Amino acid sequence: MRVVTELHDVAYLIERVEPQLLELGGDKAMESPETLKVLQGIDLAVQKSRGLAEFIDTITADVSNDWKVDMTTALSLVKLAEMQKALGDGLRHGHSQPLSKAAGDFDFF
Repeated sequence: MRVVTELHDVAYLIERVEPQLLELGGDKAMESPETLKVLQGIDLAVQKSRGLAEFIDTITADVSNDWKVDMTTALSLVKLAEMQKALGDGLRHGHSQPLSKAAGDFDFF
C-alpha cells in the first residue's frame, strides 16, 4: 500500500506543475508546439502514475497473505552479461515514449 500511496502523491505533485508552467509562459505559451508537447507529457506522467497505483492496488487486494513468491526461476533467467549489453548500448526497450530528445538523462548502471 505504501507504493500505491507514493504513486498517488507523485501524480498529484506532477499535476501541480502544469498550472505553474502556464503561468510562467503567459498567454503565448499555448501557441508553442514544444510547450504543448511538454504539457501532454505532464498529463501522460500523471495518467501513468495513477494507472500504476490503481493496478498495484487491485493486485494487492486480490493477493492472499499466505502466498509466497519464489524468485529462484526469475533470478536464474537474468544474465548479467546480457543486462550489461542492454544497458550499455543506449537503447531503451519497453518505453512507450521515445526519449531520444530528453536532456540530461542517464543510467545508474
